[in-house]
Amino acid sequence: MDDTPLHPFVAQLAPLLGVWRGTGHGSYPTVAPFDYTEESTFWHVGRPLLGYLQKTRRVDGPPSHTESGYWRMSEEGGLDVILAHATGVTEIEVGEVTLTANGVIVTMASVSVVSAPAAKDVRALERRLEVDGDTLRYSLAMAAVGQPLTHHLAAELHRVA
Repeated sequence: MDDTPLHPFVAQLAPLLGVWRGTGHGSYPTVAPFDYTEESTFWHVGRPLLGYLQKTRRVDGPPSHTESGYWRMSEEGGLDVILAHATGVTEIEVGEVTLTANGVIVTMASVSVVSAPAAKDVRALERRLEVDGDTLRYSLAMAAVGQPLTHHLAAELHRVA
């Protein structure tokens, strides 16, 4: 077990730490609705950031999506999230962190989204995460492939480690 102290800048993100598993539902105007399973992991290394890895799989079997990156906090309390998606998209989001009695609420919106030449054209993303004890719920909206910012994903995960 790693006993590296948590950097004080990311202390308010501590409720995210761990391995989370659960299920979600996706929809978008350009695809048929779908259900998926997910495993997301947040970890720290003593610096003012959390590492992040998310993997999803369609309920009917095939892997669906993977993204990884870093959640960085500044001394002033600002949140920057830098993510790379296996689909050829990179994003930078900025957000706000609100502590609650049992966890944290994080809201963020993209300030930069870049798609590789062969990737789908993604223009904007917004996310909301809420940790309540050992339950993490999130929703994600996306503007992509000519569609305006529209709800895309919602999931409920439970801490398993």
